[in-house]
Amino acid sequence: MAAKQRMRLANEKHSKNITTRGNVPKSLRNPAEEKYAVGPWLLGLFIFVVCGSAVFQIIQSIRMA
Repeated sequence: MAAKQRMRLANEKHSKNITTRGNVPKSLRNPAEEKYAVGPWLLGLFIFVVCGSAVFQIIQSIRMA
């Protein structure tokens, strides 16, 4: 008997999904909650390291030539 009662409760809980079919928003997430996967400081550090190493590589290439 308990399985039937659990099924009935689950059906009642999710019955609103059937009535809103086609009117569901593309995302359930709030647009204000979207965050970057990488923080701006870490991104800045990465760009600094990459560009800095490129500059040093160019300087080293000029010295060797």
